Amino acid sequence: MNDIKLALLGSEGAGKSAVLVRFLTRRFIGEYASNSNSLYRKRLSIDGRQLNLEVFDPCSQGAEGRCILEEPVKWADGFVVVYNISDRSSFFSAKNILCQIREARVESCKGETEVPVCLVGNKQDLCHARQVCEEEGRSVAQENRCLFQEVSAAEDYQEIGNLFTKLIRQVMEHLKVRADRRRYSGSKSMAKLINNVFGKRRKSV
Repeated sequence: MNDIKLALLGSEGAGKSAVLVRFLTRRFIGEYASNSNSLYRKRLSIDGRQLNLEVFDPCSQGAEGRCILEEPVKWADGFVVVYNISDRSSFFSAKNILCQIREARVESCKGETEVPVCLVGNKQDLCHARQVCEEEGRSVAQENRCLFQEVSAAEDYQEIGNLFTKLIRQVMEHLKVRADRRRYSGSKSMAKLINNVFGKRRKSV
């Protein structure tokens, strides 16, 4: 059983909690503001592998809020960053959050900045009030080397399900590569230690 930890980030009004609840329950919830952090758990199967998924949904981040990121950035294996396509300020906040994730990982994760992230433009059903075009979102995602998807938590479960599945697959691959790297590094260290020990013995004979 694999454990996957995701953090869901975005400014107030972006609809991040609605996106998450749509994924977890297939139901849509209206907008609500939460003053507390929430941790959701779900068991699921992807590509025949059983997973324990945990998603941390902190209270909404302001454009300049950094303290909210300190906890999830060390804990999470991947991130979902949500903005509202009909609210340009939420897009600026999402860009800021992407930068903060990268900076915080440099500071706290021994320079390992590469981490699976999906940038999500929510409220696609409000296209008539769009303030952020799809190409802008895609461009920012490319700059930050992350996945990108526009969705409507109000109307469509399938696209939201697909984006979480894609991100979880990427997280699983990332964790595998990291584990292989550590294993290789550990085996090299052990080989060096054995060589040092037996090398010294050979010299003393």
